[in-house]
Amino acid sequence: METPFHIRPARISDWPQVAALLVELGRDVSPSAAHNPSYEIRFGGHLALRETRTLVAEVEGRVVGFLDMEFRQRLGHPRPQAWINDLVVTASMRGRGIGSALLAEAETLARKRGCFRMSLETANWRTDTHRFYERQGWTDNGKWFVKLLDPSWGKTGYNE
Repeated sequence: METPFHIRPARISDWPQVAALLVELGRDVSPSAAHNPSYEIRFGGHLALRETRTLVAEVEGRVVGFLDMEFRQRLGHPRPQAWINDLVVTASMRGRGIGSALLAEAETLARKRGCFRMSLETANWRTDTHRFYERQGWTDNGKWFVKLLDPSWGKTGYNE
Protein backbone atom coordinates (compact mmCIF):
# COMPACT_ATOMS: atom_id res chain seq x y z
CA MET A 1 0.00 0.00 0.00
CA GLU A 2 1.32 3.41 -0.98
CA THR A 3 1.78 6.01 1.74
CA PRO A 4 0.22 9.35 0.78
CA PHE A 5 2.54 12.29 1.40
CA HIS A 6 2.56 15.99 0.67
CA ILE A 7 5.53 18.23 -0.28
CA ARG A 8 5.36 21.85 0.88
CA PRO A 9 7.60 24.76 1.87
CA ALA A 10 8.93 24.45 5.41
CA ARG A 11 7.50 26.61 8.19
CA ILE A 12 9.19 27.71 11.39
CA SER A 13 6.89 25.39 13.33
CA ASP A 14 8.54 22.45 11.51
CA TRP A 15 11.84 23.07 13.31
CA PRO A 16 11.55 20.32 15.98
CA GLN A 17 10.89 17.66 13.32
CA VAL A 18 13.55 19.05 10.95
CA ALA A 19 16.04 19.03 13.84
CA ALA A 20 15.26 15.36 14.51
CA LEU A 21 15.88 14.58 10.83
CA LEU A 22 19.21 16.44 10.95
CA VAL A 23 20.21 14.26 13.90
CA GLU A 24 19.17 11.16 11.92
CA LEU A 25 21.26 12.40 8.97
CA GLY A 26 24.29 12.64 11.24
CA ARG A 27 24.60 16.41 11.30
CA ASP A 28 26.11 17.94 14.41
CA VAL A 29 22.77 19.01 15.86
CA SER A 30 22.00 18.05 19.42
CA PRO A 31 18.61 16.41 19.95
CA SER A 32 17.94 19.19 22.46
CA ALA A 33 18.22 21.75 19.63
CA ALA A 34 14.68 20.82 18.63
CA HIS A 35 13.43 22.72 21.67
CA ASN A 36 16.04 25.49 21.77
CA PRO A 37 14.50 28.88 20.89
CA SER A 38 17.77 30.22 19.45
CA TYR A 39 17.90 27.35 16.92
CA GLU A 40 14.26 27.91 16.02
CA ILE A 41 14.94 31.63 15.45
CA ARG A 42 17.94 30.76 13.26
CA PHE A 43 15.79 28.31 11.28
CA GLY A 44 13.17 31.03 10.78
CA GLY A 45 15.84 33.42 9.53
CA HIS A 46 17.11 30.74 7.15
CA LEU A 47 13.60 30.21 5.76
CA ALA A 48 13.29 33.95 5.11
CA LEU A 49 16.42 34.16 2.96
CA ARG A 50 15.75 34.88 -0.71
CA GLU A 51 18.51 32.49 -1.78
CA THR A 52 17.23 29.41 0.09
CA ARG A 53 14.33 27.02 -0.24
CA THR A 54 13.51 24.39 2.35
CA LEU A 55 10.90 21.77 1.53
CA VAL A 56 9.32 19.21 3.82
CA ALA A 57 7.48 15.97 3.12
CA GLU A 58 4.51 15.36 5.36
CA VAL A 59 2.61 12.17 6.13
CA GLU A 60 -0.52 12.61 8.23
CA GLY A 61 0.75 15.96 9.56
CA ARG A 62 4.20 14.60 10.49
CA VAL A 63 7.38 15.81 8.76
CA VAL A 64 9.12 12.66 7.50
CA GLY A 65 11.65 14.24 5.16
CA PHE A 66 13.14 17.53 4.12
CA LEU A 67 15.37 19.11 1.50
CA ASP A 68 17.30 22.34 1.97
CA MET A 69 18.60 24.13 -1.12
CA GLU A 70 20.32 27.40 -1.88
CA PHE A 71 20.88 29.29 -5.10
CA ARG A 72 24.49 30.30 -5.72
CA GLN A 73 25.79 32.69 -8.31
CA ARG A 74 29.13 31.65 -9.79
CA LEU A 75 31.63 34.06 -11.30
CA GLY A 76 32.28 31.79 -14.26
CA HIS A 77 28.65 31.30 -15.29
CA PRO A 78 25.89 33.80 -16.08
CA ARG A 79 23.18 31.67 -14.42
CA PRO A 80 22.87 30.47 -10.82
CA GLN A 81 23.50 26.97 -9.54
CA ALA A 82 21.16 25.18 -7.13
CA TRP A 83 23.05 23.55 -4.26
CA ILE A 84 21.33 20.99 -2.06
CA ASN A 85 22.66 21.34 1.48
CA ASP A 86 20.64 18.52 3.02
CA LEU A 87 18.18 15.84 1.93
CA VAL A 88 16.90 13.21 4.32
CA VAL A 89 13.88 10.97 4.68
CA THR A 90 13.40 9.22 8.00
CA ALA A 91 14.52 5.59 7.80
CA SER A 92 11.05 4.10 8.32
CA MET A 93 9.67 6.02 5.30
CA ARG A 94 12.42 5.37 2.76
CA GLY A 95 11.65 3.56 -0.47
CA ARG A 96 8.21 5.19 -0.85
CA GLY A 97 9.12 7.89 -3.37
CA ILE A 98 9.44 10.71 -0.84
CA GLY A 99 13.09 11.51 -1.55
CA SER A 100 12.41 11.38 -5.29
CA ALA A 101 9.47 13.76 -4.88
CA LEU A 102 11.55 16.20 -2.82
CA LEU A 103 14.26 16.17 -5.51
CA ALA A 104 11.67 16.64 -8.28
CA GLU A 105 10.15 19.65 -6.52
CA ALA A 106 13.63 21.09 -5.93
CA GLU A 107 14.39 20.66 -9.63
CA THR A 108 11.18 22.49 -10.54
CA LEU A 109 12.18 25.39 -8.27
CA ALA A 110 15.72 25.43 -9.68
CA ARG A 111 14.42 25.55 -13.25
CA LYS A 112 12.08 28.42 -12.35
CA ARG A 113 15.08 30.30 -10.94
CA GLY A 114 16.98 29.75 -14.19
CA CYS A 115 19.65 27.54 -12.65
CA PHE A 116 22.06 25.89 -15.06
CA ARG A 117 22.62 22.87 -12.80
CA MET A 118 21.97 21.31 -9.43
CA SER A 119 24.74 19.98 -7.19
CA LEU A 120 25.12 18.35 -3.82
CA GLU A 121 27.66 16.57 -1.68
CA THR A 122 27.40 13.17 -0.07
CA ALA A 123 29.89 11.33 2.11
CA ASN A 124 31.99 8.59 0.50
CA TRP A 125 30.60 5.96 2.84
CA ARG A 126 26.93 6.65 1.95
CA THR A 127 26.87 4.11 -0.89
CA ASP A 128 23.09 3.53 -0.68
CA THR A 129 22.62 7.27 -1.08
CA HIS A 130 24.93 7.32 -4.09
CA ARG A 131 22.78 4.65 -5.78
CA PHE A 132 19.64 6.65 -4.96
CA TYR A 133 21.03 9.76 -6.68
CA GLU A 134 22.16 7.74 -9.70
CA ARG A 135 18.62 6.33 -10.05
CA GLN A 136 17.37 9.93 -10.05
CA GLY A 137 19.61 10.81 -13.01
CA TRP A 138 22.48 12.42 -11.10
CA THR A 139 26.10 11.70 -12.00
CA ASP A 140 29.22 11.49 -9.87
CA ASN A 141 31.10 14.52 -11.12
CA GLY A 142 34.25 14.86 -9.07
CA LYS A 143 35.56 15.05 -5.57
CA TRP A 144 34.78 17.21 -2.61
CA PHE A 145 37.69 18.31 -0.43
CA VAL A 146 37.39 19.59 3.11
CA LYS A 147 39.86 21.49 5.26
CA LEU A 148 38.42 21.63 8.72
CA LEU A 149 39.25 24.85 10.54
CA ASP A 150 37.90 23.71 13.90
CA PRO A 151 39.14 20.20 14.83
CA SER A 152 36.50 19.84 17.54
CA TRP A 153 34.03 19.07 14.71
CA GLY A 154 35.67 15.77 13.73
CA LYS A 155 37.13 14.79 10.35
CA THR A 156 34.47 16.36 8.12
CA GLY A 157 32.69 18.93 10.22
CA TYR A 158 29.73 16.62 10.89
CA ASN A 159 29.02 13.80 13.32
CA GLU A 160 30.08 11.12 10.85
